Amino acid sequence: MTMSLNNTFKRLLASLALAAASIVNAAGEGVAWDRFPTEKLADQAALQNGAKLFVNYCLNCHAAAYMRFNRMQDIGLTPEQIKNNLLFTTDKVGETMKISMDAKNAKDWFGAAPPDLSVIARSRSAAGQGSGADYLYTYLRTYYRDDTKPTGWNNLAYPNVAMPHVLWELQGERKPLFEKRMDHGQEAEVFTGKWEVVKPGTLDARTYDDQVADLVAFMQWMGEPVQKSRVQIGVWVLLFLAVFTVIAWFLNAAYWKNIK
Repeated sequence: MTMSLNNTFKRLLASLALAAASIVNAAGEGVAWDRFPTEKLADQAALQNGAKLFVNYCLNCHAAAYMRFNRMQDIGLTPEQIKNNLLFTTDKVGETMKISMDAKNAKDWFGAAPPDLSVIARSRSAAGQGSGADYLYTYLRTYYRDDTKPTGWNNLAYPNVAMPHVLWELQGERKPLFEKRMDHGQEAEVFTGKWEVVKPGTLDARTYDDQVADLVAFMQWMGEPVQKSRVQIGVWVLLFLAVFTVIAWFLNAAYWKNIK
């Protein structure tokens, strides 16, 4: 049992290391991160939609091996809804969110095995540019066509990314607009913050951003499903300590009042 737990812990650390390395590379070379709309975390409908997007677009290559499907009952889904809408034919509601892709094949196809996404949103804490959720929100919205890359795609938040744009049918194809500026005495191309639409997607820009926000909200929730409960418990604990402090002060005063 102990050996099994140790192996699980080692696999989790390896996944975190790979994910963190990817994000560090992205932060060092890419654009400034946009702010993720945190109100999505309190929106149950957004979390449910994010779960659907995650299963349909992410779970083909990326596992979330430390999350069970039935945990999504915490965001308002019933076991029947999970089974009918979010499971593949061989999955059971109590199973973890694993994939059938072989790690060796994944490395041959993409250059590296896709990291586990169980805690991807938490693997990068705030470090000047923003949180892991900010990174994911920016990353999934800054893909563009680049025929010089093996996948045909590149990304402003993570230059030379090996992962193709899995949401391209929703967003369409875009081209980032750059302008030349002087940087430390040298001419450099800088992203202007504007895009040229090459081929429209099935969603307009605002709707696509909203869908990405739902997906990121689910990944943020997945990294710590008990976050809301933890915060609520923490508030009650602080209130208890505050009341107990007042009671303890009066008890102390009553005990010492006749002692000189």
